[in-house]
Amino acid sequence: MKHSLTAKFAQFFPFLAWWPKVNKQTARADLVAGLTGAIIVLPQGVAFATIAGMPPEYGLYAAMVPAIIAALFGSSWHLVSGPTTAISIVIFATVSQLAEPGDPHYVSLVLTITFLAGAFQLAMGLARMGALINFISHTVVVGFTAGAGLLIIASQVKNFFGLDIPRDAHFHQVIEELILQADEINLYVTLVGVVTLASGIAFKRYLPKFPYMIAAMLTGSVFAAVLGHFNGAASAVIKTVGALPAGLPPLSRPNLSLDTIKLVASSALAIAILALTEAVSIARAIAVKSGQRIDGSQELIGQGLSNVVGSFFSGYAASGSFNRSGLNYEAGARTPLASVFASIFLLLILLLVAPLAAHLPIAAMAAILFLVAYGLIDFHHIRFVLNTSRQESAVLFTTLLAALFLELEFAIYAGVMLSLMMYLNRTARPTIRDIKPDPAEGSYHFTADSGLPDCPQFKMLRVNGSIFFGAVDHVQQSLRQIDELWPQQKHALIVANGMNFIDMAGADLLAQEAKRRKKLGGGLYFYRLKDEPIKLLKKGNYMADIGEENIFPVKANVVASIYPKLDSEICRSCTVRIFRQCNEALPNGEVRAPSPAA
Repeated sequence: MKHSLTAKFAQFFPFLAWWPKVNKQTARADLVAGLTGAIIVLPQGVAFATIAGMPPEYGLYAAMVPAIIAALFGSSWHLVSGPTTAISIVIFATVSQLAEPGDPHYVSLVLTITFLAGAFQLAMGLARMGALINFISHTVVVGFTAGAGLLIIASQVKNFFGLDIPRDAHFHQVIEELILQADEINLYVTLVGVVTLASGIAFKRYLPKFPYMIAAMLTGSVFAAVLGHFNGAASAVIKTVGALPAGLPPLSRPNLSLDTIKLVASSALAIAILALTEAVSIARAIAVKSGQRIDGSQELIGQGLSNVVGSFFSGYAASGSFNRSGLNYEAGARTPLASVFASIFLLLILLLVAPLAAHLPIAAMAAILFLVAYGLIDFHHIRFVLNTSRQESAVLFTTLLAALFLELEFAIYAGVMLSLMMYLNRTARPTIRDIKPDPAEGSYHFTADSGLPDCPQFKMLRVNGSIFFGAVDHVQQSLRQIDELWPQQKHALIVANGMNFIDMAGADLLAQEAKRRKKLGGGLYFYRLKDEPIKLLKKGNYMADIGEENIFPVKANVVASIYPKLDSEICRSCTVRIFRQCNEALPNGEVRAPSPAA
């Protein structure tokens, strides 16, 4: 009784399922993983907030309270929530058109978007709509993140080279401005960026266990300080991030006025969908390694609550982070308590190092963002898609180009719509193949590789795919084509073991085809039709036209049942004789001489 009561409460409070498993060993492992995660998220949080156009400290706030809520109410034991690159770039792309990045109005709009995105996610989770995330293909995500990575690079070009480029410049405009202002590049600023970039690449390649972002930030800051010490002109042009406020995340209040909601609702929905895609896909990817079962709808609830609550604690839109989640698992995390520890450690670290951010050059931060952006471009998967599928390549480039040249939040919609259109186009054209009886002795199967010719009266087809309203026209054309090419083939058999689903439009087509063939003196027959399609045909009274006697189960001798219905006079002069019955007797039972070919 106690166990069933706990399980019932665990549906609403998922942490009750894993809390009893916490002991000294798991707590120690979670403590180590949490400390590692806190160190990693410190430079990432600042970088992501910069991408989003938010004050740097908001990236750290987004990794505190939201991460704890997502850990307690999500289904994954290893997913770590917080600010992410893709979400940050979408926020900047949408909100920067409405307000000046970093100012109070901008922050207020972002917090409102965070609340609304969380509300959308929570509503989808409560409605058990977790499976809908499956409709966003991995190719769409790869194209979107690659586009986001290029946009991040474009947004930081002015900071890396010390140029004056409008913040709202599009991707191609940034390239144009870089070429036009090439002679105005600030060498001091660029040198700081190059040193930071080179050190980040070197640490990542040769000391992979050391946090390369932290190493690059320290290297860039020290180099800028030394450069400024020996050259006063350099110190005058090398701008810094500024000191971070040390303390607990301040309370905040989203602007929930009707006008503001109307202004940002569409952006909030796009961010909600993107964030859910990131979180659920990352949770499932790690679950493959950990063996844990992921509840997609519960993950939606956890992400939704984290953003709703986070919006009142100065946290902007958060989602699952692949880097931090993967690190969390590899560091030995045993329960979601690791995410709680990481948030606590992050707060303690912030109290210690916040003043040091005053010495972090903006050019160094731009270099770090270049590294982050480069990591978003999945070159391996892009090459694989280009070499494997034209359709997936079209989806990839549509999403990528939409991200670069249209609204960023529209890119994921464009990719999903094109994916669905291509999927519908494929399913609307189920494969229909000519088949013949398997010549092997005693076999009841049919094959497309027998090498046998067609029977003049009896057409056999295998349909692989569902017959629904979108496929009706294709199937109907294929069946009517039999009349055009072989008018005497009045009998048609459909081998239907590859037909998983029939809707009412498909059932109506099959019933009409059966009636038509009866009028011609033939019939329509089915072999190995599955239970669900049979139930629909019976419930809709379609069997009255098709005839239950024309539905043949597995291992039934279909040919033996249909052969007597063929025209004996046509069979008398036929030399094809692909059925065993052909050489034994005519359809009317008259014994016949062996085939001349025999």
